[in-house]
Amino acid sequence: MYVMKDYSVTEDRANAIRKELDKRKSDIENTRDTYGSNNFLDVNSEIQLAPYTSPYNFDRIELPQIKLMFRELLAKGVKGLSFSPYVKGQNIGDLLSENQIRRRMKIIQPHTEWIRSFSCTEGNELVPNIAQQYGTKVLAGAWISEDLERNEQEIEALIKLIQNDKVQVAAVGNEVLLRNDISEEQLIEYINRVKAATNNKDVLIGYVDTYFEYYQRPLLVEACDILLVNCYPFWEGIAIDESLDYLRTMYGVASSVSKGKEVVIAETGWPSQGQSVARAHPSHFNAIRYFIETQTWATDNDVSVFHFSSFDESWKVRFEGELGGRWGLWDENEKLKY
Repeated sequence: MYVMKDYSVTEDRANAIRKELDKRKSDIENTRDTYGSNNFLDVNSEIQLAPYTSPYNFDRIELPQIKLMFRELLAKGVKGLSFSPYVKGQNIGDLLSENQIRRRMKIIQPHTEWIRSFSCTEGNELVPNIAQQYGTKVLAGAWISEDLERNEQEIEALIKLIQNDKVQVAAVGNEVLLRNDISEEQLIEYINRVKAATNNKDVLIGYVDTYFEYYQRPLLVEACDILLVNCYPFWEGIAIDESLDYLRTMYGVASSVSKGKEVVIAETGWPSQGQSVARAHPSHFNAIRYFIETQTWATDNDVSVFHFSSFDESWKVRFEGELGGRWGLWDENEKLKY
């Protein structure tokens, strides 16, 4: 049985997610206004990239062959996966059980060095402890939103996890500034508060947002120990053939303002089905190709990448249609999709 917490809290969480996903829908002009393609184009000419050529010619590869390539790459392991804890039939705000977290952690553990979590309440606080038991490192996130009371719960829970040595990297919020939930000043105050409460721990404290938010906010860069950036060529309507170069430039944009701090791609991925965004088309082939090219480039250039996502998340279909629930490497029944 899944236990639902207070309904108003669940709706607040649902509305926050809806706001975030609504920003990434509609046609390409709207996408560029909300998700940053205009920002990207403004700074593109300033970014100097090291030459890189993909070792693959996907024009000559058929679906059965690319599936085999995917399985071989996944067997070798990747740096990081976003952890999708909600099982089929659950909704955002449902209380997560230890059993479901442990079952899914066991599935992905052989394939990843790190996992990323997005909240520290409603059972998500169990994720770092279970990951530690499987020898998996954790980038743990506190979910920050307009709900200031809930923010307090998330921050205190994150601090507790850090103090108990369950976390290697901590993220105070995810795309809060993109959603315009709180001010940059308030966000930096939260970041500094977590730092002050855990300054005796060897943990990097940061925040997750789009690459262009960091480009525009030097005070945010200064506040973070590490830059955790979300980079989605798909959401900016980029064709799959151009997606790797676009991703590399996104990474270059963030790196250009990092002041020598490590830049981690905290989210990137490609959906396997759903509606298209301009020239970005979901399909099994494109999702596999994006995963292979991204992971190969990241390995070749020592870039840390968290692929989004581990499992398909059926609860997102409620907010974004088929597209929202089809970003996983495993499906909602925990079967490897490819």
